[in-house]
Formats: sequence, structure tokens, C-alpha cells
Amino acid sequence: MLKVERLNVFYGVIHALHDVTFHVDKGEIVTLIGANGAGKTSILHAISGLIPYSADTVDFAQQSIKKTPAHTLVENGLVHVPEGRRVFASMSVMENLEMGAYTRKDTQIERDLELVFKHFPRLKERTRQLAGTLSGGEQQMLAIGRALMSNPKLIMMDEPSMGLSPILVQEIFSIIVDINKTGTTVLLVEQNAHMALSIANRAYVLETGDIVKEGKAHDLLADDEVKKAYLGT
Repeated sequence: MLKVERLNVFYGVIHALHDVTFHVDKGEIVTLIGANGAGKTSILHAISGLIPYSADTVDFAQQSIKKTPAHTLVENGLVHVPEGRRVFASMSVMENLEMGAYTRKDTQIERDLELVFKHFPRLKERTRQLAGTLSGGEQQMLAIGRALMSNPKLIMMDEPSMGLSPILVQEIFSIIVDINKTGTTVLLVEQNAHMALSIANRAYVLETGDIVKEGKAHDLLADDEVKKAYLGT
């Protein structure tokens, strides 16, 4: 579903990503793990067309998206839940969700709204509340719900557990699994390596702009180097 080959990103003279190559198959949860500054967010920003990059291949659904505007990517089914939630703070919960469906012209929007409320019943209780007054966990739920309203084929999530309590982290990751089970492919960027590897099918380990390990998630959970570097064991 997503194929990236030899992706490079520069910030001025800083070479942030070095020939990064990976893929995400339909129906998978694939996670990118690594320390702060490893380049995980830059990968998502590049794929989303938010920063300049060079690459041999960036294909989504067997079509090149190297020169595709960000809003067209959303229309084609590729959506990005950014780090830090970035909800529209002065708009209501319902207005945020409606913005997620802004590019849609089909008749299934109400169906998908009910699906979002099934995943996130707290949002249904707060439809008129301003998004900026929600708790951090509720804002994360809203950011994911807004993305789901675009009816994505692939959803890219950047650090969904950031700043959340352990209980909320468990809840968010359980919902990510449920979203995947309903047919949405997931590319997950996450610093909480243990949680990410516990739900993913496959994983890539990123260090200072290079992919240094890849494999099945349960294998990397048991890898001594990964445990020492990212799992605290």
C-alpha cells in the first residue's frame, strides 16, 4: 500500500534522513521506533508533502505521490495524525470532526461519524464543547477521530501516546488495534517502543536518520539490542 525507497531529507546542511527504505502492506500495523531526533516525524512529514525531500520512490496504492499536494493525499485515502494533536482549538468537537470529512462527496459521512463515536464515546458526550478545552487524552481522541472522518485507507499516527497517562495510553493503543481491525492500515511513529511493538505486525528501528533494524514486531521485542536501547531491559 505504501512503498518508500531511498528517501532523503535535508534541513539546510543537515542530512536528516539517509536513503530510508520501507513499506507498509494493506491491512498491517507497521511501526517506526527510535529515540527523539532519529527522524521518525520527518518521514511522515515527507510522505505527507509537508517538507521538501528527494526519493527514488514514494508510492501509495501503486501510484507515485512524490509531487502530490497534501490535500489531494487526504482525498486519495492517506491521512496524517500529527504529533501534538493540533485540533482546531476554537472550534467545537463536532466542527473538528466535520472538518475531517471536508473533502468527501459521498453519502456515508453520518455512518462514519457514528463509527467515530463508537470508538470514542467521550467525544459524543462533548460534541458542543470547544476542542481547546478538552483534556490531552480527549484531544488525541479527537485528532484520530477527525482523521477517521476522511475515510482513510492508510492512517499515519505520530506519537499518539505523547503526554498521556498510562491508562490513557492503553486505551489509545487498544483503539488503534480496533481501527486496524475495521480495515484501516496503520503506520505508527511512536517513542513508546514497547507499546508500539506489542500491537504492530512489523517494525523498523531508526537511528539518526538510518533504518538500522527491521523485522516482525514480536521478534524485535525479544531482540537484545532493541530491549537495551528502547525497552529499558
